[in-house]
Amino acid sequence: MTKDGLLSIHELTPPSFTPYGWMLGKPMPGENDGVPRFSNPATDFWQEHVFDAGPGGATEILWVNYRSSGSPLPVDSLEMHRLTQQAIVPLNGDIVQIVASSGADGNPDPSTLAAFRIPAGKGICMRSRCWHATRALAPEVACLMLTRRSTTADLIDLLAADGSSGRTANKGEPRESAIASIPSVTLAPPA
Repeated sequence: MTKDGLLSIHELTPPSFTPYGWMLGKPMPGENDGVPRFSNPATDFWQEHVFDAGPGGATEILWVNYRSSGSPLPVDSLEMHRLTQQAIVPLNGDIVQIVASSGADGNPDPSTLAAFRIPAGKGICMRSRCWHATRALAPEVACLMLTRRSTTADLIDLLAADGSSGRTANKGEPRESAIASIPSVTLAPPA
């Protein structure tokens, strides 16, 4: 929620992010939690989340560099993917993930707009149709992203359609993604 055009940045917790998806990087579950896991003195691993790329979707891993244009950090548009979840894990710095649920009309619901600080080494997996934008809290933050291969191509065409990338769109109308303008908000300075 915003107050006077400022959007507060919240701490990432599993319950706070549930309306938008899942927090990644939680502690290892207990032996009786029913989650596949393994632990010995050399390693621990466990099932964190079962990713859904949507019907017929092939997953891919993207390497994404987010760059900060300094402060304040304005947000005036959000993107959404209709078919797939999307996971993002910052590797070498913190990011802010701005999210909103879809309203009855399919557009971002302003009453659900929220921002979460995602520290390096933690992550999120957004539900399909979750509107979102990302801002870096350092000059450049590298992130690992898990998404649907066809959604990446669809988003590239959507972003290239404005002509700023030097690439031309070639697929016609995007089918898997959308970008919507929202009333401009500024992220409150992170604590």
